[in-house]
Amino acid sequence: MTFFEAEVHTPVAIVGAGACGLTAALALHRLGIDCVVLERDAVPSGSTALSSGFVPAASTRVQRAAHVQDSPALFAQDIQNKAHGQAAPHLVKAYSEAIGPAMDALELHHQIPWHVLDQFLYPGHSVHRMHAVPEKTGEGLMSRLRAAADAAGVVVLTQSRVTELVSDASGVMLGLKYMQPDGVLSSLSCQALILASNGFGGNADLVKQHLPAMRDAQYAGHVGNDGSAIEWGLKLGAELCDMGAYQGHGSWAIPQGSLITWALMMEGGVQINAHGQRFHDETQGYSEAAVQVLNQPGSGAWSVFDTQLLRFAQDFPDFVAAQAAGAVKSAGTIEALAALIGCRELALSATFEKINASVLNSLPDTMGRQFKRPLEAPFHAIQVTGALFHTQGGLSINDHCQVLKSNGQTLPNLFAAGGAARGVSGSEVWGYLSGNGLLSAIAGGHIAAHAVAPLVENLAEKI
Repeated sequence: MTFFEAEVHTPVAIVGAGACGLTAALALHRLGIDCVVLERDAVPSGSTALSSGFVPAASTRVQRAAHVQDSPALFAQDIQNKAHGQAAPHLVKAYSEAIGPAMDALELHHQIPWHVLDQFLYPGHSVHRMHAVPEKTGEGLMSRLRAAADAAGVVVLTQSRVTELVSDASGVMLGLKYMQPDGVLSSLSCQALILASNGFGGNADLVKQHLPAMRDAQYAGHVGNDGSAIEWGLKLGAELCDMGAYQGHGSWAIPQGSLITWALMMEGGVQINAHGQRFHDETQGYSEAAVQVLNQPGSGAWSVFDTQLLRFAQDFPDFVAAQAAGAVKSAGTIEALAALIGCRELALSATFEKINASVLNSLPDTMGRQFKRPLEAPFHAIQVTGALFHTQGGLSINDHCQVLKSNGQTLPNLFAAGGAARGVSGSEVWGYLSGNGLLSAIAGGHIAAHAVAPLVENLAEKI
């Protein structure tokens, strides 16, 4: 392989220092391969820091210790069930099999202290497989990954915005160029390149083109998700897949601008519109709920729950912060709740009567939801809207995370994972299984690193 003239050379260059990029870098470190991670922000954060930080994984050490019976095959089945069979089969298999070893390696070698969230099941998951660090936040996960990278001596160039990928005429990656805060354009050559940057949620034009239902939605993702990886890939002849898939969220508190855990809905909370009515089965998933909420009068709704659920939600730091910011409003009676929402008391009372009937008769309501218990006064409510968090479509990749061209051939030393690549959510919003974003980030970063390693070693032997 020829190298273009650059100030610095590294065996592997990684674009993006979120969960995907740092997982890949840490895996390369364990394999004895040097890399450089380029990050546009002063402090790596990205979509990971804005997320709940919950990672779905099957057959991990901590899951087995908690006596949770799970397997990659069951996980893959849940992924496809949520996506109505539309998720890329080769990636579903690869990610469901790789995520367990990836999580165990982060725990064993880098002291990431996972524990399984076993108080509730997120929609679509058959068993308790959602993993979190003790902080139970995305920022907590990022802090621990950054600390692990520092301890391993991983080189992370912050405030380094990649502007161009450099390749030869055949599509072999030679390196990249990047801009630093002083405006100086620098260059880095490499033997392999991993795109671990996120998707295109921050690019309004691409959102309008591919996600018309979200064109006017609030964007709750990272501003760096500008579609750069897609632009670079297209210039190299890469194929794009599943561009209509994304993770929305139907519980974005306004005006506070904070995420409210969907666990409230799964444990008995409901969403009520300006007419005092429920409008969907809240247990189907928070991603498709974004569209449901946006379709209501005023593009919003109220998430309603009682004191028992309030105490449950206060175990989540993000919820505590939202409550401190004034997101939670309280009402002692249905009449007071109706005044808060601005709806007719009679309509709201009818809504609660339907919930009570579902409980009393042990039957699903007309929307297909089975309630276990009635909501009891006093009530609590949060005004919410639907938001776009991150996209699930992107560069087409094989099961080694190699980028594929439109003719099916690989770009031999270009890899992509996480938000830069297609995910495992099919091609629609309803295909997103809770945690799919961090699944593809961590499993994809792990896979890409292990696929890059023999490539780099073989090239090194030829030089």
